[in-house]
Amino acid sequence: MTIAVRPANEASPADLRAVFGSRGDPANCQCQWFKARDVWSLPKQERTDRLRSQTHCGDATAKETSGLVAYLDGEPAGWCAVEPRIAYERLIRARIPWTGRTEDKADPGVWAVTCFVTRTGYRRQGISRALAKAAVTFARERGAHAVEGYPIVVEPGRIAGGELFVGSASVFEEAGFTEVTRPTPRRAVMRIDF
Repeated sequence: MTIAVRPANEASPADLRAVFGSRGDPANCQCQWFKARDVWSLPKQERTDRLRSQTHCGDATAKETSGLVAYLDGEPAGWCAVEPRIAYERLIRARIPWTGRTEDKADPGVWAVTCFVTRTGYRRQGISRALAKAAVTFARERGAHAVEGYPIVVEPGRIAGGELFVGSASVFEEAGFTEVTRPTPRRAVMRIDF
């Protein structure tokens, strides 16, 4: 099996819809959780429209996009949100990732990996790992001086449904990230400085 990852603007709208599906958390959220403080007050269609606008999906000439799409043997299989950290209003306002840190939250040179989606039927095949590795390259090539993530530290028997949308610490470790802080026992801040 071959996993290929490309910027979301190079993916078709149909590919993005296939990854997010029509039911469950990804379909409802449309990767807007970190983008808007009042995400659930927005109609679902507006969340869908925002994702499509943010990704510039289907426009390979777009200079910006908000994430990456993974393909397994040519089939759309996963998504990873990665862009400058300042694009995530809810992340900037949150308390947890900043506990014990004094850096400038609004530094546009720090990028963030905030969300993973792996399509039903494609899980446990390395999609998240491929996306995390590609996110590092993607951020670096676009001028980031650092990239970070905010994963769950997986403990056997302690994962609730939907918690892994931020990724697991092991996925980030394999992509070269190191833990910066552990603001809670189950949440880490992991980072690569270029």
